[in-house]
Amino acid sequence: MSGRIRRKSLKLLEAEEVPEEEMMPSPSTSQATKRKSVSKPVPPIVPPSASPKRPAKSCEKAACGAKIPICFSQMSERCAISSYTSRWYHLSPGEHFCNECFEFYYRSHKKGYEIFAKWKHNWSSNGKTEASLKNFMADQILPYWVQCTAPSCGKWRELPRKTEMTSDLIRKYICGIDDKAGKKSGGCEEAEDPRASATTEYFWIATLLFPPFLHDAPFAPFTRAYFPDGVGMSATYAPPPRSCNGHSGHRESRSDSDFDSCSESSDGSSSGKSIQHVQHQSHIPHLSPYFHPFYQPDEQRPALCLRPDIMESDEEKAFPEFAVAQQMYLGLRNMAIALWNLSPKEWLTVQRCTPHYICRGLVRIRGLHELSRVLSFLTRMGWINTGLLPALTRGVDILPGYSKPSVLVVGAGTAGLAAARQLRNFGVTVTVLEAQNRLGGRVFDDESLGVCIGRGAHIVNGCVNNPISLLCEQSGIKMRHIRPKCDLIDESGKQIDGSTDKRIDFHFNALLDIVAGWRKDKKRAKDTHLLGKILDMHQQFVEESQLTFSEEELQVLQFHFSNLEYACGCSLKELSALQWDQNEDYPQFAGEHTIMTQGYSSILKKLAEGLDVRLNVQVDRIDYSGQTVLVKAGGEEWTADKVLVTIPLAILKKRAIKFIPQLPAQKQKAISSLGSGIIEKVVLQFPSRFWSGKTGKADCFGHVPRTEDLRGLFPVFYDLTLKSSGFTSCVLMTHVCGQAISLIKEKTDTEVVDMCVDVLKKMFPEQDVRFPSRYIVTQWRSDAYAEMSYSYIPVGCSGETYDTMAEDVGEKVYFAGEATNRQFPQSVTGAYLSGIREVTKMVSPPPDT
Repeated sequence: MSGRIRRKSLKLLEAEEVPEEEMMPSPSTSQATKRKSVSKPVPPIVPPSASPKRPAKSCEKAACGAKIPICFSQMSERCAISSYTSRWYHLSPGEHFCNECFEFYYRSHKKGYEIFAKWKHNWSSNGKTEASLKNFMADQILPYWVQCTAPSCGKWRELPRKTEMTSDLIRKYICGIDDKAGKKSGGCEEAEDPRASATTEYFWIATLLFPPFLHDAPFAPFTRAYFPDGVGMSATYAPPPRSCNGHSGHRESRSDSDFDSCSESSDGSSSGKSIQHVQHQSHIPHLSPYFHPFYQPDEQRPALCLRPDIMESDEEKAFPEFAVAQQMYLGLRNMAIALWNLSPKEWLTVQRCTPHYICRGLVRIRGLHELSRVLSFLTRMGWINTGLLPALTRGVDILPGYSKPSVLVVGAGTAGLAAARQLRNFGVTVTVLEAQNRLGGRVFDDESLGVCIGRGAHIVNGCVNNPISLLCEQSGIKMRHIRPKCDLIDESGKQIDGSTDKRIDFHFNALLDIVAGWRKDKKRAKDTHLLGKILDMHQQFVEESQLTFSEEELQVLQFHFSNLEYACGCSLKELSALQWDQNEDYPQFAGEHTIMTQGYSSILKKLAEGLDVRLNVQVDRIDYSGQTVLVKAGGEEWTADKVLVTIPLAILKKRAIKFIPQLPAQKQKAISSLGSGIIEKVVLQFPSRFWSGKTGKADCFGHVPRTEDLRGLFPVFYDLTLKSSGFTSCVLMTHVCGQAISLIKEKTDTEVVDMCVDVLKKMFPEQDVRFPSRYIVTQWRSDAYAEMSYSYIPVGCSGETYDTMAEDVGEKVYFAGEATNRQFPQSVTGAYLSGIREVTKMVSPPPDT
């Protein structure tokens, strides 16, 4: 429940009520602890000089250990300071306030009452936790603590009451500076208050009553739809909430049951939203439009998006001490994630974060003590400090204390280079062995036609939070948006009416929905190929509705079939009806689709900078029977603690690499079960954009096949003409997929081009379409180092096979690549993230963390 506490009434307590001790809010708490009222007669006021001396009381809080507490408030004229008081109120082992100062703010006839009442109204308006007097003391009265920046000092000092803490003061503070005027009292030679060093003891946090209430946190603009005290901020220092339409407004007060009914778990299923329906993240200065680090309530959760109000399962495992009371961790994590997204071109370090961590009390010292661990964890997970960052200064360790084994990476494709770059960033010794004479694997860009052509991958599917977007942001590489308009043209040259296209598209998606309903509770033995099941459902619909489909409508339906075959990399006759879209259960990347105008290779070359990459090294044996791993390539040998295998699935199927001992039976079964799909591309250069008369400025147009057997043969044409070049290089790119692969299997490149030109002549009969001046035809099916485009799930297979592919063997042999990524298969992004995933597994934290 991420610390949600049902807020109490704004009505102040009656004068005779004295609240019992309150504990730090817990994510599992369903409602605030009820106050207990104890009626006591008000004792007569006795002047201090006339009151009898009584021995000082110790703090009654269990495990506090404060024998003679000192009141940090000292606002009341009768403040006990460190002498006798009827009761000490505990905030932390080193922070208490006396009953006299409690009365100063709590009693309506006292001077401090109006201050507390105003704060209480503000807190109750913005926050969700109870606006108690203890909470007020922690948020408004506790002193600030700051660390001396002198290189030889580093002592923690308590700031005078009237000194406000700012980021600038934190960066420049030297012992003795008391205020903005620079007035000094004492210096670095003075001893540090022992209460400061006590905060770093492991059990200090056990008796902490409230988490840090951060002021002006850098993540505040990202989380305006959440209660600030639920994400690690003070409810009185947070910006005003944002309503659905983007205007400021109050957050709605809901009961815990309200939150239960509209919640979303980390895997995208429903489990706990916040308070406002926010469709789009408001503009935040310096933030890339492709970065959306925090999930917003009631939106469809994008991939790689964190909930700011609750820890992920990986975080709970790494920080079990915060699993119950999460706000301290959330404040640190949310701050780090926000700062990284605002400035992803430089390393995020403790030094960069510290000036932004502003809160009252000794808890600031403890929070900054935990910051190094939090940053190391986030870095290891690949959530920050990843991608194309400058080399660290010699001697700087971004993951202090972590194990850093030597690693050999087999394959210099996207997965291999992503892993190698991450390992190098972490200070790990890594060598990449590549069989070909180039980088990239199935990323292969060609500029022979005057524009950058992706013979392999070239489209980024969904840019929001996509790591490719991060790499582009870090390197200054631009992406071009693909406009969604895609007019359909049949082989008579007729443009399909938009209403027909929409109607058949709706029907096609409805058929897929019916298949999804059919497969519920179906066992794998009931699996069949997707095409047969779709056609069965279509026929059933026709019989039940008595509707008829025209020849044109059936041809458009075949176009949509070909689109699905392109997405899956195989014929629908080979695709599992039960499991073909198993990753739909996971959050996916949102946002526009784009084309890499400089090609994916531009990014991979930057990833490879500074790496030890050995080209023309074809690995044929991996022996992991000893303490280290021995890798052989012809007559050459390499040894390392671990090896990461990133070669394509089709090459693994051929057993081009011999493993000693053999891979486990489960791994071998996964390799043989998963499908290796084929997509071939055809790229044509013409002297003019003859197609623009029908398609206008559209980035693509569709080809409706004349017959079912031609489905998948040049179904979509992409206009790759460089608009800034004056149209001197007019280029169309199309592809062949699914069952149509068999139509070109025995054809020469020229014959394939002839087939494509013939289709274009039929689509544009009014134009004089001639043979292209230059062309490219890919041959991935016969490429000795690939033999595939991307993986798919055949009949009888399941999404769990991807998980098995991702399993390491004996913590020595690791696997990465798109065919090991269940959430994002069939993509460069999936390959990249699989490499980062394996690095996370290889580099382990110190045992004591």
